[in-house]
Amino acid sequence: MGAAGRDFHDFNVRFRSNPAYEIVAFTFTQIPLKTRVYPPQLAGPLYPKGIPTLPEEALPHLIEENGVGEVIFAYSDVSYEDVMHKASIVSAHHADFRLLDPRSTMLRSKRPVVSVCAVRTGCGKSQTTRRVCSILKDRGHRVVVVRHPMAYGDLTKQVCQRFSSLEDLDTQRCTIEEREEYESHIDNGFVVYAGVDYELILRKAEQEADVIIWDGGNNDCPFFKPDLHLVVVDPLRPGHELRYYPGEINLRMADVVIINKARTAPPEDVDTVARNVRAVNPQAKIIRAASEITVDGDIKGKRVLVVEDGPTLTHGGMAYGAGTVAAKEAQAVMVDPRPHAVGSLAEVYRRYPHLGPVLPAMGYSPPQIKELEQVINETECDVIVAGTPIDLRRVVHSKRPMVRVRYELRELEGKLEDVLDF
Repeated sequence: MGAAGRDFHDFNVRFRSNPAYEIVAFTFTQIPLKTRVYPPQLAGPLYPKGIPTLPEEALPHLIEENGVGEVIFAYSDVSYEDVMHKASIVSAHHADFRLLDPRSTMLRSKRPVVSVCAVRTGCGKSQTTRRVCSILKDRGHRVVVVRHPMAYGDLTKQVCQRFSSLEDLDTQRCTIEEREEYESHIDNGFVVYAGVDYELILRKAEQEADVIIWDGGNNDCPFFKPDLHLVVVDPLRPGHELRYYPGEINLRMADVVIINKARTAPPEDVDTVARNVRAVNPQAKIIRAASEITVDGDIKGKRVLVVEDGPTLTHGGMAYGAGTVAAKEAQAVMVDPRPHAVGSLAEVYRRYPHLGPVLPAMGYSPPQIKELEQVINETECDVIVAGTPIDLRRVVHSKRPMVRVRYELRELEGKLEDVLDF
């Protein structure tokens, strides 16, 4: 059971060459994919026809039709309650429900590895990764970033992807979500690898790196065995660090915990998170940090449409992001885009009723990007405030001025320089 990421990696590492198991299917959820096949080129000689990938709703039927004895849960940022709902479905259909030890799927590198992970989507991994890369680059290291997978396209073309220019993003038909994770690293001069086969990716990255940075996705655990494991927690969601799978695993394994947004969150919530960290991982070093926001234009007092990072708002469970914070600080008036939502965006608002007058930047496919562009252009406002990690102006055409919100990590107590000893 997965979401086109951890599931494929676990299969490649633990089951692809293991004749003791027969994998009958992958199921997918969280992302808008169509039924497809994990191709024979990736599935290996035990699966000459590949392996079907089907919606998770088909799980009970798959278990009964194939006499499945074991179901492996392999995706991230899921509440403990939801994990047990999945387990109950599996058990009710007479199969075992299994969670793999993340260490058993970690590949070992010949180079030092720094992993940047989190306890929830939207804690601030990207800005933390940028800060780590900057420190190591300033020390003269060749740094290569390897990103958690987002294999939503043609898997045979995504086996091992290398991005070193913005043109690479266009050539490889990256979604908005992929661009959000790759673009800033490329802008800062770093090579990014991603794809499906992380053994191959790791060996390619080792050839041009002194230090490899694992840039995690959602709240998943690293695919590479880290020499230093950094984990970001979010005091705007106090307690979530102990209630979401596999975020708590990350927290318990962490060498360093970064409490981000420490200036934005109420002090008592920052203290609550710090206590929770100490309770489960007293050996971890704690760094308190702020997410410093800047806007590349004037929005003071204006009517604005705020576009936020899609994954943070959806499976991250946040009602707002950096764009909203910037708009409120500028005393701008936020215009509600929801009356103009069409297609997949209308479905996003139905599925995530906690969302208010913000527009999630969803863009897994060209039609979805067109829907995003349509909503942006049909919402009457003075300025578009793009709070996404990318320059949205490169992806959609807006009839109105668009300003970009940037956010960078700034340490308040403790320093990342002191723990990056490579």
